[in-house]
Amino acid sequence: MSFKTVPQMFQHLVEERPNQKTFFTKDSNGWNGVELIDLQKLVEDFANGLKNLGVNEHDKVAIIGANSRQWAISDYAIAHIRAVSVPVYPTLIPAQSRYVVDHSESTVAIVQDGIQLDKVYPLINDANSNLKTIIIMDDSYDSDKENVIKFSEVFNMKDEVHDIRELSKTVVENDLLTLIYTSGTTGNPKGVMLSHANICNNLLSIDSTIKAAMELNPELKPEDGIERFVSFLPISHSFERVGGHYSIFSQGTSIYYAEMNFTPEILFENIREVQPTFLTAVPRIFEKIHAKIMDTVSEMTGVKKSLAEWSIAVGMQTVPYRQASKKLPFMLGLKYNIADKLVLNKFRAALGGKVRACSSGGSALSKEVGSFFCGIGISIIEGYGLTETSPVMTIGHPDFFKFGTVGKAIPGVEVKIAEDGEILCKGHCVMQGYYKNEEATNEAIVDGWFHSGDIGKFDEDGLLRITDRKKSLIVTSGGKNVAPQPMEVSLTSSKYIEQCNVVGDDRNFITALIVPNKENLISWAESKGLASLDYKSLCAHPDAYDMIDVIVKDVMTNFSRYESIRKFVLIHEEWTVDAGELTPKMSIKRKVVTTKHKEEIDDMYDAKKALKSSDSIDHLGG
Repeated sequence: MSFKTVPQMFQHLVEERPNQKTFFTKDSNGWNGVELIDLQKLVEDFANGLKNLGVNEHDKVAIIGANSRQWAISDYAIAHIRAVSVPVYPTLIPAQSRYVVDHSESTVAIVQDGIQLDKVYPLINDANSNLKTIIIMDDSYDSDKENVIKFSEVFNMKDEVHDIRELSKTVVENDLLTLIYTSGTTGNPKGVMLSHANICNNLLSIDSTIKAAMELNPELKPEDGIERFVSFLPISHSFERVGGHYSIFSQGTSIYYAEMNFTPEILFENIREVQPTFLTAVPRIFEKIHAKIMDTVSEMTGVKKSLAEWSIAVGMQTVPYRQASKKLPFMLGLKYNIADKLVLNKFRAALGGKVRACSSGGSALSKEVGSFFCGIGISIIEGYGLTETSPVMTIGHPDFFKFGTVGKAIPGVEVKIAEDGEILCKGHCVMQGYYKNEEATNEAIVDGWFHSGDIGKFDEDGLLRITDRKKSLIVTSGGKNVAPQPMEVSLTSSKYIEQCNVVGDDRNFITALIVPNKENLISWAESKGLASLDYKSLCAHPDAYDMIDVIVKDVMTNFSRYESIRKFVLIHEEWTVDAGELTPKMSIKRKVVTTKHKEEIDDMYDAKKALKSSDSIDHLGG
């Protein structure tokens, strides 16, 4: 398939597979999808309704809500009438949501429910705001608020009937498709301007890699031949927007939306029911699955445990061959087939049993976790990019990959390393600029090269390795540059560590704020006779520090002395998006977190308190 605009991609797929179902949602009767031919009518009718509401070419329309069929219909409808979508994270606080809607000059906002409506409704009565109408997806919403209409009503707005399909043909590749606001660690977010050309070239450039991944382990392909995908990462973020919403759709894969407000238990239940063939996820999801499986193995006894451990070991032996697409030696292949039939297939069942490959993004995936999944027959493709690069800049390939690397530049894109180690990018993926922010645009794009703000290097095979964020590099008082992310990734691979923030700027040694995994710490405490203590008390207990201290020291053997964590403090409150400590894509806002925990950090560097560290201090470790 070839296309230059999103409406072209959409219409081509409908023509090719009119009766295939997609956009499945779950209700009391199970999973229900819609045929593409019917979806086409829904999109065009909704687009016609938007035109009747006064949405003109290049107008901005905000979408605020979780992944859903309504979200997708809204997005495709906006694109069909040459307007611009502005996705907004539903987790943002009211002031942040209003900022995005107001700054983008959105004339219409499509919101999930009353909660999201209330966040932006004050703009309706603001004379300086462009917002004129709010469409609410929740048809059960009952209110007499002015300028609010229900999602279902838009389909029937036919005072004037527009030929949406013909109108969609007027869309050109350099038209602005979407404004995605990046969630920076400081200051207001910036609106990244991405055109149809940005997104469509990105989709076409990764197409062959995704298809190659889909062909792995053909014996796991569903009997009906239809590929399946569960959408649960925030569609407002560019990773899911392109990697799931557009890319997966363009390949004819049926999309299933995870239940609203899902918990981890509900999500994995959805995955087991759908039996997806491909998944996109962030490393933390894979880490949790890995930890759960290893916990299950550790609780086994006797022959069953020995068999599970042997099977995992056999799987790990196959990894080097899988990384280079080499055939397994006869005896290893024989052993793997036995291990797979007896044990490994049961591990894959945690993801439904049909997954042949996954893509991981957002942060670094640890070698331990990547190797484990590869060993049980699920390859995880790592890519790299930012919202500003549409988002894929480089991508690994299932035929040859290395853990800790993010592949090579996609076709049509150049990637190079600047003298200071920063990753630079040029090509069709680079954004048009930041909306209404020429100064920031000129700072980010110099002579056509986008400055990523990330530090990296190419290995001997030309694969890119990300070492850290340029702006998050720690410079110690001794002048040493320390990359915190590798240490944080290594530590959070432990089932006992949920979050970690490494500290040490302008200090003489490195420390860390560590949030333990509540469930696993409590389980550990019960096994140690500490069941009477609550979680907060455990985070201040010397035995808990000793246990975490062993983990930290073990991990630090992989780092040089000057960059190793010398002390740490256990934090009993998990950092969250709602509290403003995490960005919507779950990255730690380092300045916010270190400001919040200034007292604990100062204590770790207090020489007098440090002298007591071998005594019964209840809140310092290391």
